[in-house]
Amino acid sequence: MTGVKERMWHVRLATLLGVIGSILLLGVHGAYALSCQDLTYAGKNYSICRADPATDKIATYLYDDDGAPYGTFSALKRALETTNTRLNFAMNGGMYHEERNPVGHYVENGIEVMRVIPNAGPGNFGLLPNGIFCVQPSRADVFETRTYLANRPDCDFATQSGPMLVIDGALHPRFLPDSTSRYIRNGVGSSADGREVVFAISNTPVTFHEFGLLFRDALNLPNALFLDGNVSRLYAPELGRDDFGRSMGPIIGITEQANPTD
Repeated sequence: MTGVKERMWHVRLATLLGVIGSILLLGVHGAYALSCQDLTYAGKNYSICRADPATDKIATYLYDDDGAPYGTFSALKRALETTNTRLNFAMNGGMYHEERNPVGHYVENGIEVMRVIPNAGPGNFGLLPNGIFCVQPSRADVFETRTYLANRPDCDFATQSGPMLVIDGALHPRFLPDSTSRYIRNGVGSSADGREVVFAISNTPVTFHEFGLLFRDALNLPNALFLDGNVSRLYAPELGRDDFGRSMGPIIGITEQANPTD
């Protein structure tokens, strides 16, 4: 626990420096391309949010200044407001243990909090291939875990989950068209050039196969990663969404600097 808290102290310092850098580079109001909408595909309804990593500040969040997991969107919003930062979007960002620590790889502000878990195991996370969502300067990608390990991209932020939904344009080989396992599910997909990221959450229970088809055929994304089911939640003011429920582990958020007069 001491090692984790020490790493998170460095994360918080890097976060503060990042906020200062954002103000200097973008001014009081930075441009952003985030847009959210509801859509229906193959008879199922989803909420999706599109982002451009070149203009949208995408980051992962886990622990507050006291070393406790944020757990909720409201707690994260309050913490960001102390640095004059506005939360424009958030989604639960991967699987976690009971104490909210991430199950797999987790990076925040360039600091690795949890290593990559490459081996098979129980549950959806261990249904290989799984993958890693990686944010780098001006781009963000979903990598299959073996590809990530082979290339070792230098991620400013990263979170591992599983299974992959779409791998180089193909659905995960274990997905069954006639599956009866349906849950509210959320995930993230990326374009081949890393310039478009799409977050999606189902508004009705769906199978893995149906969810994968959304990313591959409706959103035309070559790679997509399942983030979670059951605990899936979305914060999207544009859609009037501020979901609540059980306390979360990692959170993926998109922010901008707020006007000091707001």
